[in-house]
Amino acid sequence: MITSHDRLKIPSRRRRALLAVPAVAAGLAALAACSSTTSSSSSAPASAPATSSAPASAPATSSAPAGSGSTSGAAAATAEGLKTATIGGVTVLTNDKGFTLYSFAPDTATKSACNGACATAWPPQKATATAKSPYTTIKRSDGTTQLVFSGHPLYTFTGDTSPGTANGNGVNAFGGLWHEVPASGGAAPASSPSSGSGGGGY
Repeated sequence: MITSHDRLKIPSRRRRALLAVPAVAAGLAALAACSSTTSSSSSAPASAPATSSAPASAPATSSAPAGSGSTSGAAAATAEGLKTATIGGVTVLTNDKGFTLYSFAPDTATKSACNGACATAWPPQKATATAKSPYTTIKRSDGTTQLVFSGHPLYTFTGDTSPGTANGNGVNAFGGLWHEVPASGGAAPASSPSSGSGGGGY
């Protein structure tokens, strides 16, 4: 049996070796912890691009409002082979090619006051045989049938050289004012940014 006195006789070299073992173990543990931290931090950037790619899908949702703006007036226009367009902030009726349709102030719901040279400058919008409300038709003096919307016979204007323009809006020609026709069927605007000289010489 080894006594406490014998323990003291253990060579000092062996004692130093025994004391070094825990220190080495602690050092190895610290080194292992460092290497795992380094490997985890170095792998972090690899996943970073995945989160940065998320905004790429954002523009798809921003295009959703593009389909808004259909109205009952637009549906009725389609039924008669017409279209609608927004010109100067107002949704107006157009013919099937996108040219603005106009009303003539002297007209009534049953008779056009635009004939001859007037009808050359402001061609009447022809009607189909079966117009449905809010559309009706009238017989013109030359025997053709003209389309009427909310009590207004409809015309295009030769001064509109491309779709989406309203050069005839607010023009005073052939004894009366011409106005673009709102798709809502409401009253034409009292004033217009496109009123002016266009068509005044007819």
